[in-house]
Amino acid sequence: MAQALELAHSVTYLTSPNPRVGCVIVRDGRVLGQGATQAAGSAHAEVMALQQARERGHAVQGATVYVTLEPCSHHGRTPPCVDALVQARPARVVVAMSDPNPLVSNRGLEHLRAAGIRVDVGLMAEQALDINPGFVARMVRGRPWVWVKLAASLDGYIALPDGESKWITGAAARADGHHWRARSCVVLTGLGTVNADDPLLNVRDVDTVRQPVRAIVDTRFEVAESARILDGGRVWVFTCRDDAAKASRLAQKNAEVVVLPGSGNGVDLHAMMEWMAARDINEVHVEAGSRLSGGLLDAGLADELLVYMAPALLGHGIAMAGIQPLESLARAQRFEFIETAPVGNDVRLRLRDPRHWQTLCQAAGLPASAS
Repeated sequence: MAQALELAHSVTYLTSPNPRVGCVIVRDGRVLGQGATQAAGSAHAEVMALQQARERGHAVQGATVYVTLEPCSHHGRTPPCVDALVQARPARVVVAMSDPNPLVSNRGLEHLRAAGIRVDVGLMAEQALDINPGFVARMVRGRPWVWVKLAASLDGYIALPDGESKWITGAAARADGHHWRARSCVVLTGLGTVNADDPLLNVRDVDTVRQPVRAIVDTRFEVAESARILDGGRVWVFTCRDDAAKASRLAQKNAEVVVLPGSGNGVDLHAMMEWMAARDINEVHVEAGSRLSGGLLDAGLADELLVYMAPALLGHGIAMAGIQPLESLARAQRFEFIETAPVGNDVRLRLRDPRHWQTLCQAAGLPASAS
């Protein structure tokens, strides 16, 4: 199963909106075939592994299949994988976790058992969940998995008071951030960042065949039509203001303007996330200023924090996230550290909201103590 998980990791940038899945077929300790899910509309992991076994001249009958997610049982862009497995007649299928997709959810497992194939579920389930939190989140709660990237000084500032931020962290940290862009479905920012930095927000330092959609939260629809982010790649502009003429001009640059309800002083962020989930968005990578980052935290929409911490003190500046003042420490939003790693001269910290993670764990059938 560990080998199947590695195969799933190998297609991190490729499969969206499908989950990342790996499959290994074994008999007597020997690998007969293995594979990982390909781009949407192409073969899934089980089919890739069965195909490799056939190409090598191996019969799969009586073998054991290890797969990181329950084989699909419905006809989507491709035929059901469970039918291909039943036809191949393995003796046993070991599944890391069941599929939370209502179109699948245990039907694949039941189909295999009905065909006389032994099925075991739960081996390395949390590791399998960790590969696909966005897919599971979209299926379970109707919203993508959201991480907020922050590049900050040791005392928690992302810029000087005048907005100067280039560069608090080093080149290695900036390059590392492109991995997180590449694995996401959407890179989200705010109009303030577009105005201040005029960023492209595309993936440049990672080899990938798929660029994520870039998105801007722009409440009053003030984005400059000359902004570099409007370079012809796919862009979404979320706003509360309807301006058909400007939207038509931006459409010529492959930008779609999405008018959403307002909430407080800005776009309804919950409505925005639900809109994205309805369009098969699994993971959202946020690179924004203090206001939008704080807004996502205040709304309870930030599932993870991805913090690049520089060994520098600014003394005063713009805070990481402009969250609302707390009445007491008891109301603080608590995260848990899940990774600490050096990146060049900086440190990358990953933190996860344990309540949000528990929701996914419960959907995957993991015990409440999983973390």
